[in-house]
Amino acid sequence: QEYLVESGGGSVQAGASLRLSCAASGRPWTNYAMAWFRQAPGKEREFVAGINWNGGKIDYTDAVKGRFTVSRDNAKNTVDLQMGALKPDDTAVYYCAARDSRANPWTIVTSIADYEYWGQGTRVTVSS
Repeated sequence: QEYLVESGGGSVQAGASLRLSCAASGRPWTNYAMAWFRQAPGKEREFVAGINWNGGKIDYTDAVKGRFTVSRDNAKNTVDLQMGALKPDDTAVYYCAARDSRANPWTIVTSIADYEYWGQGTRVTVSS
């Protein structure tokens, strides 16, 4: 059974930092691209950041560029999202996702439908 488990969410003031972590288990994840999505109250789930199988290709949604950093450790099967200069608009449930990327290992995919595995999410609340 494959699992993605997020941790690190919480409630912070605007301008603060948080580090989210996603632990993957149940299968080899080396060939899997990983991504973070988020879903704010009343809104659709959206792509936040993605990282390819070896960390050589990374992309972010414009709203978080320069503030968030995604990284992965294939030895530990973890993917982290370092979030800085948080804003109230960053308030959302953050989800870790994975997709088999052997067909296109150097492409960051932003579509929800292309990701096969999902975590349960971790909530981030940013107050002004």
